[in-house]
Amino acid sequence: MPEDTPPRVLVVAAHPDDIDFGSGATVAFLVATGWQVSYCLVTDGDAGGFDASVARDRIPVIRRAEQTEAARVLGVEDLHWLRYPDGRVAVDLALRRDLSRVIRTVRPDRVICQNPQRNWASVYGSHPDHMAAGEATLCAVYPDARNPFAYPELAAEGLEAHAVPEVWVVGGPDPDVVLDLTDYFDLKVEALRAHVSQETDRDGRLVPMLREWMGGTAAAGGLAEGRYAEAYRRIDTR
Repeated sequence: MPEDTPPRVLVVAAHPDDIDFGSGATVAFLVATGWQVSYCLVTDGDAGGFDASVARDRIPVIRRAEQTEAARVLGVEDLHWLRYPDGRVAVDLALRRDLSRVIRTVRPDRVICQNPQRNWASVYGSHPDHMAAGEATLCAVYPDARNPFAYPELAAEGLEAHAVPEVWVVGGPDPDVVLDLTDYFDLKVEALRAHVSQETDRDGRLVPMLREWMGGTAAAGGLAEGRYAEAYRRIDTR
């Protein structure tokens, strides 16, 4: 890579708002430190929302707009939408191919993805779409995207194979990367508030909840009281 080319990271998630909940402060930090950040959203979040009076065919449009605004808040403009149906994401060859296409397009130095393992302590930490998106992303990183003979249709599109050097997994067991992101807490909150259709800040509970989550992550990572962190399990994929 030329010395003047910024490092690139691709963040993959199942739904709009997943990135902002799991990695919003990390994204803000990476942008601020010169990384070029791209998003890949597997679904449009078409099964989300809370207002039954809103036509269901409007939800994908609304949620794409909300995620685009949330990304703008954090400094991200490159969004890739796969438009799989919300609630029905499965680890299949079609999804692996489509994720490989995005990896070969973005050519990232790092991929951030969701945890593919079930969390037995919390059903909320084990959304099937999240696990499927995480597993399919890892399959796309290795072996699919780096294998020049996998998915010949991608080569026909002019997309050369690309080997991702590392993956950071959100919400996985035994995190070994803990980032002090206290300075980016407010940007994470602002990004999440863009997801109006999800009532993200219902009853004003968003900030206290994030302080508890990120404060607990910081404490578990050995950071000082009053600091806020996001954590990852790093996988060397070279």
